[in-house]
Amino acid sequence: MANYTITVNGQSKTVNVDPDTPLLWVLRDELNLVGTKYGCGIAHCGVCTVHLNGEAARSCSIPISLVKDQPITTIEGLSDTINHPLQAAWREHDVPQCGYCQSGQIMSAAALLKSIPNPSDEDIDNAMYGNLCRCATYLRIKKAIKTASKNI
Repeated sequence: MANYTITVNGQSKTVNVDPDTPLLWVLRDELNLVGTKYGCGIAHCGVCTVHLNGEAARSCSIPISLVKDQPITTIEGLSDTINHPLQAAWREHDVPQCGYCQSGQIMSAAALLKSIPNPSDEDIDNAMYGNLCRCATYLRIKKAIKTASKNI
């Protein structure tokens, strides 16, 4: 066990965990930030996506020991009012069905719009590749990203 001080959603937090503990479990179990979900555990489904130093990252496969001083943003930190343009567009286009993958989808989309404010269909496909949705709402996700890009 070791102490790690990390910055999550703009706040400094200290946790005492094993160095190999995945960031996902630190967020969920130690910090009670449960918006980030567990999916596959091997970084293939995208459900656990957060921003690490502003980039989309799969938190299930990143040991806390590698986080160091990189700021972390979770779905809880995307908007204090739950009204980020992506969240509003998700509601407008009725994207979620079961909703399980949506925080990972939104976090991947937010990283995309930060780097490419007006993405093409190809940009969206590339950025969202590997974010799996069992309900297959991919067309609505793409429409929501396009809508959000006009409001960011």
